[in-house]
Amino acid sequence: MSVQTPEVLERVRELTVPAMRDAIARLEPSIARVAAYHLGWVDVSGAPVDGNGGKAIRPALAVLSAEAVGASPEVALPGAVAVELVHNFSLLHDDLMDGDEERRHRPTAWKVFGPAMAILAGDALLALAEDVLLEAPEETGPRAARHLTQATDRLITGQAEDLSFESRLDVSVEECLGMTGNKTGALLACASSIGAVLAGAPTAAVEALSGFGYHLGLAFQAVDDLLGIWGQPEITGKPSWSDLRQRKKSVPVAHALSSGGRIGERLAALLGSDLTGGVRVAEGGPRLSDEDLALAAKLVQEAGGRDLTMAEAQRQLELALERLDALEAPRRPRDELIDLARFVTTRDL
Repeated sequence: MSVQTPEVLERVRELTVPAMRDAIARLEPSIARVAAYHLGWVDVSGAPVDGNGGKAIRPALAVLSAEAVGASPEVALPGAVAVELVHNFSLLHDDLMDGDEERRHRPTAWKVFGPAMAILAGDALLALAEDVLLEAPEETGPRAARHLTQATDRLITGQAEDLSFESRLDVSVEECLGMTGNKTGALLACASSIGAVLAGAPTAAVEALSGFGYHLGLAFQAVDDLLGIWGQPEITGKPSWSDLRQRKKSVPVAHALSSGGRIGERLAALLGSDLTGGVRVAEGGPRLSDEDLALAAKLVQEAGGRDLTMAEAQRQLELALERLDALEAPRRPRDELIDLARFVTTRDL
């Protein structure tokens, strides 16, 4: 069962969405249209639609990190916008690389506007994120920009690792967690501390908040790994067994493959049959049937992959909350960070 949506998300959307719209409006019009569609602000024709463009998890973490060190939410605004721009840069590129045709229950940007425009829009968002931060006060803006650049570098490294895992059947759980730490943990660590950086907070406070975000990222991704196999399409906005379709070596799959015995061998045979000289599904490789995918999901569960991943999500959440113990923060932002952490790690399958 999902926990109640934290009020901080709506509060942060009211602060950040106007700034996000102003930033997107600075882009070349054809690229801005792709970005606005991807963000859920317009339809294919460019007409405005109802919607808030996502939950604003990363902007909320950025704002709360500023408030946790005694600063106003406005101090965090450039960081909140920048991390959301980088997050969406990664989504635009990931959808294309993974061949995903749906996001949030409608066609992905590359399906609507073509791969070239989706790539350009992602590139533009990445450049725009750095511009937004460099326009912040000179005392902290450059430091925050470096903070984000380092996180982005790790995010890209993690995506490269994730892609390389697709053509392997010997990926370990430890490798998966390392990849997740780069691909998901690094940006959430940045989001959870960039407001504090912009506020000029002491290094110890920034590190505590960063550690909170890093472990929250690992917990968040563990839940995502579960949704990628057992999530309902009407909830996830993606097809059933979406990660298995892409042969992603997520934590539950890696655990099942390494379990050995009949289950591990049958799963390896299924996923291996979807490889042709390393050709990826998104590049025209053969696809597993729905019957094969259902069997693969069943094998992963029988091998204990689902239970192990649920336990890992809880373990990482507890580690994240422990990092807040090292932070002397006002009660409200601390409680809101805790509520937000529990919210993003309690999503319906």
